[in-house]
Formats: sequence, C-alpha cells, structure tokens
Amino acid sequence: MKAHASPYGQRLLRGQVPSYERLQAQLAGDGSDPHDQPRWLHCGWGRLLIGHTYPDPASLAAALAKEQPGERDIALYVAAPQQVLAQAPQQLFLDPSDTLRLWFSDYRQAQRVFRGFRIRRAQSDSDWAAINELYVARGMLPVDPALITPRHQGGPVYWLAEDEDNGAVIGSVMGLNHQKAFDDPEHGSSLWCLAVDPNCTRPGVGEVLVRHLIEHFMSRGLSHLDLSVLHDNRQAKRLYAKLGFRTLPTFAVKRKNGINQPLFLGPGPEAGLNPYARIIVEEAYKRGIDVQVDDATAGLFTLNHGGRRVRCRESLSDLTTAVSMTLCQDKSLTHKVLEAAGLSLPAQQLAGNAADNLAFLEDHGAVVVKPLDGEQGNGVAVNLTCLQDLDAAIEHARQYDSRVLLESFHEGLDLRIVVIGYEVVAAAIRHPASIVGDGQHAIGALIEAQSRRRQAATGGESKIPLDAETQRTLHAAGVDYDTILPAGQRLAVRRTANLHTGGCLEDVTARLHPTLVDAAVRAARALDIPVVGLDLMVKAADQPDYVFIEANERVGLANHEPQPTAERFVDLLFPHSRPVP
Repeated sequence: MKAHASPYGQRLLRGQVPSYERLQAQLAGDGSDPHDQPRWLHCGWGRLLIGHTYPDPASLAAALAKEQPGERDIALYVAAPQQVLAQAPQQLFLDPSDTLRLWFSDYRQAQRVFRGFRIRRAQSDSDWAAINELYVARGMLPVDPALITPRHQGGPVYWLAEDEDNGAVIGSVMGLNHQKAFDDPEHGSSLWCLAVDPNCTRPGVGEVLVRHLIEHFMSRGLSHLDLSVLHDNRQAKRLYAKLGFRTLPTFAVKRKNGINQPLFLGPGPEAGLNPYARIIVEEAYKRGIDVQVDDATAGLFTLNHGGRRVRCRESLSDLTTAVSMTLCQDKSLTHKVLEAAGLSLPAQQLAGNAADNLAFLEDHGAVVVKPLDGEQGNGVAVNLTCLQDLDAAIEHARQYDSRVLLESFHEGLDLRIVVIGYEVVAAAIRHPASIVGDGQHAIGALIEAQSRRRQAATGGESKIPLDAETQRTLHAAGVDYDTILPAGQRLAVRRTANLHTGGCLEDVTARLHPTLVDAAVRAARALDIPVVGLDLMVKAADQPDYVFIEANERVGLANHEPQPTAERFVDLLFPHSRPVP
C-alpha cells in the first residue's frame, strides 16, 4: 500500500476556493514563484518528484527518465498529466490509484484504546531489516536507508509498530512533512508505504499507524494528510473512509518498469490465477517463456519454451507421474513407501469398528484423524484423547473421503520441507492460527478479524474456519467464542498448522538439520516425485529427530517466499532458461 500528498490542495473539498492563480503560475514555470525550483526526495525505494515544481512537462518527463534500476519513482501532483505522458508515451503511464485527503479540521480521535503494541521511529539497522522483511512479505520494495533524503533536508520519517510482548515489528508507515520537504504553502503532509504483518494477531495496527501520523503532523501545525491507494483495495478504503478521508482529484505519473507492470498492462490472463499458480507464471514471464492460461480457476496453465511444452496445475506438472501422484494422495501408500525406505513414521491404521478404533486409541493415548485422500487440512483432527471426540472426528473426516485414517499423535513442531529436483529448496515451521486477547473483544470477533487479515494477505487462500474443530480447540482451553481474553494472552484456535485454515509460516531453511535434509531427499526419491512438499513433526528445525506425516504432490510455492521456490521450479522444467549469472 502506498500514499502521498498535494502541495496545492483542492479546497473545494471543504467549500473553499483553491489557489488557482498560484497553481497556474507554478505550472507556467516563469520563475516568478520561489517554489518553482524542481524538487524531489528519496524515500529509500525511489524518488518522490513534486510535479508542480518542474518548469514544464518535458523537464518532469526527463527527471522520471533518470529512475535508477530496481527503484520506483513517483511524480505526484501533476496537474496536466497528458502533457507529461506525451513527452515519453512508451516510458511513462498514469497511475491508476485513487488519491485521498483528510483535512485535520475533520479528524476525530479514536474512541477506543488499542493495546499490545507501541509506535516508535525506525532508527537502527535491525529496525530497517525488520521493516524490509515486512515489506517483502507484502510484495513491496525494500528500503535502503542510506539513500533516504536526510530529515533536515525535508526527507521522510519511518514509523513502526512493535509488539510489546516479543518486540516483533508488526507494522510500518512512512510520513512526509510537505512544509519541510518543498516549502508547501498549504502546509500539507502525506502518508506512504503502510503495511501490517499478515500474521499479526493484534487488532487495529494499521488504524493506529495512520492515526499516529495524523496526530504527529497536526502537532506540527500542518493542515491535512494525503495518501494514494489502489482503486480496488477495499479493505484499506474502508479504513480511510472511517477516518474521514475524501477523494482528491489529482494525478501521479510513473515510469513503466517491471515493478509497475501490473498497473500499466492491466489484468492479463493470469489475473484470475491463485497465488500458487501466479508465482510460477510470473517467473515464466520474466524469462520470456510463453504462458497459456488454460483454466484460471483450476490453476491450469501451459508453458512453452524452446520447443518444449509443459502443462501445470500450480506446482504439479507433466514431470510428476500418475503413480507418484497416487503414492502421495493415498496416505496409507505414502506410509508404506516411506517405511520401506527406512524413514521414521507414526503408527497407522484405517478407521474400522468401534472396538478397533478404541484399541488403537488405548495403544497410543492420543490419535490423529484424517481422510485417506484429502488436502488443505480438510477433515483433519489432532490430539484426540477420548472415544467420543474420536468418533465425531471420524464422521467429520468421512465428508471428504469414505476411507479415514488413524495415526498415533506425536508432539512437536509442524515442519514443511519443499524438495525440487531432489534438492531441498525451502523449509518452514508452520504455526497454528492464534489470536492475542486485548481485554475488550470476544474470541469470536478476534478470530474473524485475524481471518480477514489472512484472507486479504493471501488472496482469499487462507482463513480461520469457525467450525467444530475450532470450537473443540477452544473448549479444550476452557473458553468459547464469546469469552474475552485478558490483554496480551495468546491462544491457539486451531490444532493443525495448515495455511488454508489460518496457519502461518516461520522460515527455517538456513538452520535445517542435515538429518532432516537427508530424510526429505530420501523421501522424494522413494516416491519418485520431482516436486513435493513433505510434512514432518520435529522437536526443532535444527535437531535431527523427526516423524514423517505426509507428502503433498501439489505444494504451494508462494507460501515460502523469499526462498526461490518458483525459480527452482522453472529451472526444473526449462533448464536452459536459467538467467546468466
């Protein structure tokens, strides 16, 4: 998300006449206005060019042409964008985002107190590293603090939201004081780069960051705050409407580059793909590989390059045989193959009559129930310790497959290892969906808020279902949907860590124990599958103990960014397309 401001506001928004004469004089660039000198500021990810300070459209277009590789420059407050675009129509485009403004005279302070985090300025190398990790996770450009225009020269300030319990950076925003930046006669300010960790369990982080910036600039005697937001970002627009922002008729111009490509090309055939297919298609486009989307809803596409043709459904391709796919889908077959390969596995049997099920439960004390052929965590229940819960879980699992599997339950962390071309490419600990109490909202409301954030961050792929398994987890903790947790208390609301049911990932690729790496490669070779996601229960990522749980023939590569999963996948399909180092 990004945002920005205007030096010559449309006072019509509050019933006042705009300073039209001043604007025309500035656009004319006749030197009569002291603010005519071209102004730009570097924000760490690119420059903000103050459009009306450039003497003519050609000068502004020429300045945009100096954009550095890997950066994103933005010319804002361009009163006559068509004249700028005419100077370089092949290189420039009109930003399709909406610009909003809040007059501080319309602002009303929050009526509720937000707890569990604090707002402070970014000031250390570790702060910038945390902010960049957050920005990369949200598909934004990272910040190079060495490039930022110093504050005494009018440069921006970055604020961050820090969790009070663990010190994690859970949000960030950039603000710009226009009076200091370019002697704005209208005393404005702007908001940019608002981002909140999609796995954050604290409610209200984005709202508090925006309010903090508003109140900070109000205390400096400024008059308004502007921001820019993608026209289809409904979640953000609801927040801004709640705070009193209104549409501002002004324009921004950007340069055509790989970063901005979706904005000037518009939705292509890949627009309807889910994130797991889109990440592969985008990598193919970068390499000049021809892409044909066969069925966006199903994630089906065909790649063509150098006379080679490969059909894919997300990360499942022609390279995976039907036999290997069957070995992964049928969890009892997976168990037999991996057991024969000498790997560590849980005890397992098919659910049968009540006596057999009870005997298995008594032998192992705690049981996992799952459909024999299932995916995305559907129908899975874990740590069942009584026959009543076991019977209910079996009936629920039968909604997804008439054949239901019982496994011995093993305590530990849920580890996903991605193997491509029989090499480990990524590994992550998967944590179950959880919430943190604020002393005000009921658990049900906190779950719904967390679920909305996960859905927004994953394109609707991840949400926390309010089903029997969630309720069973709550009841086991002695709470229910209407319980209000004390402020700061964390509660897991699911027992499985599947991402489709609201779980989140912690990348552990760099510290994966060699024994786990070896076990994952051996499992992939035993299944004879070139691309696979392997699930294990482990004590820790850097310890050798493990128990294999299952194999996934269609692993979600998008879940493991910034690890190069899509790059390695396309390398496997088209080895000669690898970029030259």
